[in-house]
Amino acid sequence: MAPAKPKAVRGSKTGRPIMVLLDLMGRRWSLRIIWELRGEPLTSRALREKCDDISPTVLQSRVGELREAGFIELETPGGYRLTALGREFLDNILPLHTFAERWAKTMRE
Repeated sequence: MAPAKPKAVRGSKTGRPIMVLLDLMGRRWSLRIIWELRGEPLTSRALREKCDDISPTVLQSRVGELREAGFIELETPGGYRLTALGREFLDNILPLHTFAERWAKTMRE
């Protein structure tokens, strides 16, 4: 009997969670949207105002990807908030971001 194939992770072509995460975070603006939702839930309009340098089409696309990945959810009609997974991701990415900034500064010197 052949071994069972691993289940694909939602939003993944390979089924590997780390690949899904890297793909999602490699998309410009995903982190910005997560960062803007770190406080209270935001309506679609408020999110657009906070991310005014992102085109509405790109914003809508990234919000859809983040919802599919389970990082954000629609709380009320037109309102978005971080899920527990989104908060955990944000808590864990901040130290990595700080490290990356220090590393980049060292490389420039």
